[in-house]
Amino acid sequence: MAHDAPTALNLPMVDPLPEVTQKYFDVCQQKLGMVPNVLRAYAFDIDKLNAFTAMYNDLMLGDSNLSKLEREMIAVVVSSVNKCYYCLTAHGAAVRELSGNPILGEQMVMNWRVADLDARQAAMLAFAENLTVASAKTSEADRQALRDVGFSDRDIFDIASVAGFFNMTNRVASATDMRPNDAYHAQSR
Repeated sequence: MAHDAPTALNLPMVDPLPEVTQKYFDVCQQKLGMVPNVLRAYAFDIDKLNAFTAMYNDLMLGDSNLSKLEREMIAVVVSSVNKCYYCLTAHGAAVRELSGNPILGEQMVMNWRVADLDARQAAMLAFAENLTVASAKTSEADRQALRDVGFSDRDIFDIASVAGFFNMTNRVASATDMRPNDAYHAQSR
């Protein structure tokens, strides 16, 4: 694998990138100081990149009663169960940034149960973890536990959708040896 390749697969980015994709990458570079390797990894097929970014943007940035931090926390818990190096690095940095708490980011990556969380967050993360470990065992009691701490049925759908998305992306990242951008490691510490 080339040193700067985003994965272990020989799937070079479309060159040149379509104008709209190049603009998106330019915005990432401007706002983040980098183009996340996950985007570079998908850029061998612009349709796949567009599908990935549309789903990510909807789940992580779209309308939801879940805060951006809560969605990132779900991403980290799922990625921790799956031991996804890319997502733990990238989304651990996001938790550090959004919370303003580098300790919380590290706790979430290592063992979310040691973090100082409220009952609502703990129930949400337990549900996401259970979906990751044994989704078929999810029952009405599991959904009711979320309702009991204030989540609506729409919120439950959002929790499940974020957890499901990161279970998929973790598997792709692991299968392709997707490498996180080095810049993530130093962010919000």
